[in-house]
Amino acid sequence: MEEQKSNSNYDQRSATLSVLAGAGGKDAEDWARMLFEMYQKYAEKKGWKFIVLERKDNEYNGLRSATAQIIGENVYGVLKKENGVHRLVRISPFSAKKLRHTSFALVEVLPIIEEKEVPIKDEDLEISFFRSSGPGGQNVQKVETAVRIIHKPTGLIVSCQSERSQSQNKEKALSVLRSKLHQLAEQEKAKTMDELKGKKIKIEWGNQVRSYILYPYKMIRDEKTGQKNPRVEEVLEGNLDLIN
Repeated sequence: MEEQKSNSNYDQRSATLSVLAGAGGKDAEDWARMLFEMYQKYAEKKGWKFIVLERKDNEYNGLRSATAQIIGENVYGVLKKENGVHRLVRISPFSAKKLRHTSFALVEVLPIIEEKEVPIKDEDLEISFFRSSGPGGQNVQKVETAVRIIHKPTGLIVSCQSERSQSQNKEKALSVLRSKLHQLAEQEKAKTMDELKGKKIKIEWGNQVRSYILYPYKMIRDEKTGQKNPRVEEVLEGNLDLIN
């Protein structure tokens, strides 16, 4: 996968990656897990550091949502094209009748923003602490080290439970919050510009960027360019460079 050509000032930065299961029940949560693992394997192949900040697993080893920081050179420039809805078509492993199922998951990639770029007021934050948990809700720590932060002016909620101390988790959660606030500001700016031009913009879930088809044939398709590649299973194993 090549870095997208753009004038972005953030392409060389590290990034925050989030994956959220969408429509499709157990299959969608399994699909979210597959995607999250795909990006983790890709990061390892690139020599990037992949730090899981938070993940919410279900009882079937699926993933409701997860967030990670990927530390390395040009991470955002390479991964920003992953932003959007990803679609999977396959025979459902949860179907007794072996029926074909379509699942959706949302991928969000944001550049890591420095503290001086997006200052956050302490009075705008509501901070709470809770016990870190592993898959299936099993407590992995007896103390409340995990951190949840609510940004009261916007209602944005972020959390982190990867570190052993409250202060470290708070620092990482604030980093994610800064990225989200920066994204929100950019969206508002784009919305204003389009309104001035007389265009109506909708920032919403729904536009899939890529389809991964495992049945009745094997194909990965870029929905924006129409580019196709039959090596979908290799891509899911972290070989994202196969789809430039």
